[in-house]
Amino acid sequence: MSRRKGPREIIVSQHAGGHCRTVQEAIDFVPLNNTQRVIIRIGSGVYTQPIYVPKTKNLITLTSFGPEITILSWNNTATSCRHHQGKEVIGTGTFACGTIIVEGEDFIAENLTFENSAPQGSGQAVAIRVTADRCAFYNCRFLGWQDTAYLHYGRLYFRDCYIEGSVDFIFGNATALLDHCHIHCKAKGFITAQQRRSDTESTGYVFLRCVIKGNGDPKSSMHLGRPWAQHARVVFGYTYMDSCILPAGWNNWDNASNEKTACYYEYRCFGRGSDTKKRVPWARVSRPEDADLYLSTAFIDPKRTWISTYDSIQTRPTMPTPLSV
Repeated sequence: MSRRKGPREIIVSQHAGGHCRTVQEAIDFVPLNNTQRVIIRIGSGVYTQPIYVPKTKNLITLTSFGPEITILSWNNTATSCRHHQGKEVIGTGTFACGTIIVEGEDFIAENLTFENSAPQGSGQAVAIRVTADRCAFYNCRFLGWQDTAYLHYGRLYFRDCYIEGSVDFIFGNATALLDHCHIHCKAKGFITAQQRRSDTESTGYVFLRCVIKGNGDPKSSMHLGRPWAQHARVVFGYTYMDSCILPAGWNNWDNASNEKTACYYEYRCFGRGSDTKKRVPWARVSRPEDADLYLSTAFIDPKRTWISTYDSIQTRPTMPTPLSV
């Protein structure tokens, strides 16, 4: 790999001119326990392979020219999982079926599509599972049906991203800020299934200045969320909601006791689906002091120790240089 100063780079191309033909090959080349950022530039095309970023490989950036031309795709489901890693590494079921599984911290992705191509009705079929701290995604698309984005653990930031699905398609127990993202509801179901287990946990999801739209089918109505665990916490602020959102807004997952503990907030949202007058009585309309707490990057990075650093990383395309260990 190049010894010049600055981030090291690996070029992935399905054609001539790259260092590697697959994304996994490039990740495998990153040194164990690396302490310097490695930028993996991915050429255009559809890369059909499950991808695994292990705990021993931090500080990786995956980048491309645009999410419409570079697609990372696979079709695992919770009940049918083919992977180059064994279950002792990636687990089983929903936990293991992600097209990309990220366990290395300080991971960044930009201008990419992550797709689980399993068809509707296949059950849980994850496009991405993130089990790592301080991860950020810029201008990425996440495509699937049920359980599209498994935000399992860590502080996560999504900016200008597109996430689609039907049932519980943003779920897990991460601390996540989704900033200026497009949430697309493909069929009847639930947008979120957050998993905060106690009121002492700092986890939760914040949707800030997002857009929520449906496919126009009146039968494809959506709840904003249901609690995967008792103390689930989800906040929507300054977000456009179209008519695909049901008037009730929220669901207790057939457990009335969840109504006493789940923390569901909406603050100054707009659009035909944002009317809170018919919301379930246990949902909360945020106060200005709640907005100060949740509706900024301080929710995931109160001391501005990593988001600003990620925003400043430059990933301009370069010509391949010889790889060396």
